[in-house]
This record gives sequence, C-alpha cells and structure tokens, in this order.
Amino acid sequence: MNELGIPVLIVLAALLLVVMFLGAMGVRRIQLRRTLGTFDASISASSGKWMMAIARYGPGELEFLKLFSVSPIPVHRFLRTSIRLKGWRRPAEEEKHLVQPGSVIVMMSYEGREVLVAMDYQTYNGLSAWLEAGPVAGVGTWRQD
Repeated sequence: MNELGIPVLIVLAALLLVVMFLGAMGVRRIQLRRTLGTFDASISASSGKWMMAIARYGPGELEFLKLFSVSPIPVHRFLRTSIRLKGWRRPAEEEKHLVQPGSVIVMMSYEGREVLVAMDYQTYNGLSAWLEAGPVAGVGTWRQD
C-alpha cells in the first residue's frame, strides 16, 4: 500500500463506526417507542441540567433512558410508590430551548428531592392517572399523603 492508503483506511473505519453507532441509536429508539408505555421527555434531576430521554412505565416504577445512547439501562429510576406530583407549569423563558416544543414542566418530588420533567400535556395526564391508579403503601392500601 502507498503512504496515503493507511490514513484513508483509518478514516473510513472511523466513519463506519460512527455510522454504525448512529444506526444502533436509531434502532434502539424505534424499538423503545414501539413499546407500550413509553414517551418522549426531558428530565432535570439536578439544578438546571436537562437531559432528553425516553421514559417508560415499568411494573412499579418510572424509568428514564438517555435519548442519545445505545445503553438499555435507565439512568433514572423512580419507584411509583415514592413519586409525588406537585403540578405543572409552562417552561420559563430560559427553559424553552432546553425542552421539546409544546411541553409542560411537571414538578414532582421523589424521596424528598425535587425533580422536573418536561412532557406534553396529554402525557402528563397519563402520568397522573398512572400514579393515582395503583396502590402505594402496601397490599390493600392507597396513597398516604
């Protein structure tokens, strides 16, 4: 091979890896979105840092998976019994470019921590119904507020 062939092969291999990674992310997103109980959201569990995610209802928990990742492991997991909804609001001016257009900011607490989740209003109604529908404290008991 000539002296130009090896760098070109390295660049092509790197480009192939990037394309394969993007393809894997796309397949993962399609598979997650096909699953019942998933929705697009953004989450801010720390002060001011928003992360785009795909959220899904589990058997007793709400999970958030990074949108731009190939990992099947949720980065945030909230037990259904410990989530408390505090209402919703429109995004502040500085938040509008950090969340999806048309989203509302859902304020909730989880084990004493404040968590903000951006989702569309219909999804918020579904989350509220999901939280209210199930038992929370134990067998035969309902939410203890």
